[in-house]
Amino acid sequence: MEKYRRWPIIKDLELNEEIRDREIRVIDADGEQLGIMPTKQALEIAIEKRLDLVKIAPQAKPPVCRIMDFGKYKYELSKKEKEAKKKQKVITLKEVRLSPSIEEHDLNVKATHAIKFLQDGDKVKVTIRFRGREVGYVDLGHRVMEKFTQLIADAGNVEKKPIMEGKNMIMFLTPKNS
Repeated sequence: MEKYRRWPIIKDLELNEEIRDREIRVIDADGEQLGIMPTKQALEIAIEKRLDLVKIAPQAKPPVCRIMDFGKYKYELSKKEKEAKKKQKVITLKEVRLSPSIEEHDLNVKATHAIKFLQDGDKVKVTIRFRGREVGYVDLGHRVMEKFTQLIADAGNVEKKPIMEGKNMIMFLTPKNS
């Protein structure tokens, strides 16, 4: 009898000599039912066809096993996984830090960076850090945030309006759906 490999990726499935049940229901590689037979006999049929015997329904009475090319099956599963990952969109969070006393040109530069992030499909977290006595001028921070949202209005929307968290004012922006 040939020695079979154990595939580490799929741990739930038992194959070939690992199947310990006395009798199993066997399905051929073509999907045709061969009926209930002893495991040894099913394994011999699989070896003759140079395929693997894989337990696909262990909870059934008797357990259902299929004769298939397990390497090909595993390859197709990994291909499907890769396709699913390709279709997945990963959204990252970028941060832009401002100050309540930021100058007009600096604000424009930061807005340009935020627009680039939003066009790339990323979310943007805008933070204004208040230091020392600046905490008393929260209204300045709100004005800066309003100007900032006007500058990036074409590229993004405000997901979460500006709120104070400790000494920081935070606002979240999301890209516009184009």
